[in-house]
Amino acid sequence: MSEYLVRQLEEVRTAVKNATLNAERPPDSAKLIAVSKTFPVEDILAAFHAGQLHFGENKAQELEQKAPLLPKEIEWHFIGHIQSNKSAKVLQYASWIHSVNSLKLLKRLERQAGELGKRPNILLEVNISGETNKTGATVANTETMLKTAVKCKNLRVVGLMTMPPFDASTEELHRIFSALRVLRDDWQKKYEIELPELSMGMSGDFITAIAEGSTMVRIGTAIFGKRDYDKT
Repeated sequence: MSEYLVRQLEEVRTAVKNATLNAERPPDSAKLIAVSKTFPVEDILAAFHAGQLHFGENKAQELEQKAPLLPKEIEWHFIGHIQSNKSAKVLQYASWIHSVNSLKLLKRLERQAGELGKRPNILLEVNISGETNKTGATVANTETMLKTAVKCKNLRVVGLMTMPPFDASTEELHRIFSALRVLRDDWQKKYEIELPELSMGMSGDFITAIAEGSTMVRIGTAIFGKRDYDKT
């Protein structure tokens, strides 16, 4: 498994690099987040030894179980929905939180981060596509969050995140990803702040996301293989 995993990781790295070059961007301008949810510590360790430092998890309990068993050099990204009773666990281990999707959650993270002596990087999750089953906030609600986030002392707001519909066409993907980039650019000018990170793109659409400005791609299946959700 580890040989396959390392080979897949290298192929993904090459694809990400080529996508940035094709977009006339620096080759290191899109960070690869290896989404390790449902996969064992041994697989994460194999990827780490192959040079991967950024890993993503979407369940607090799984993050809590894995992180203490793995090298401290790993930077954990939390990319899933945060339940109110699990936010402190997320803060304990994740230095990046991509899924801040409500003012209530933002305020809770600010308070708990202060209590824990943490200052994670956060991204505000925007429901650009308008899907009713998506967990991101509306554009209007995200802007309200942003106004509060920039005043937070214990959180560092660094950008925006979005997830397109599972069955989106290439044309729709371009529209959604470019809309998030334009929104980010508008808010940077309007509020005179820096929001350098755009977390968008997964195994099936990261090339399109990079073409539209993504700085973080969340890739799991293309690296680790198909997930067995019966094990979760």
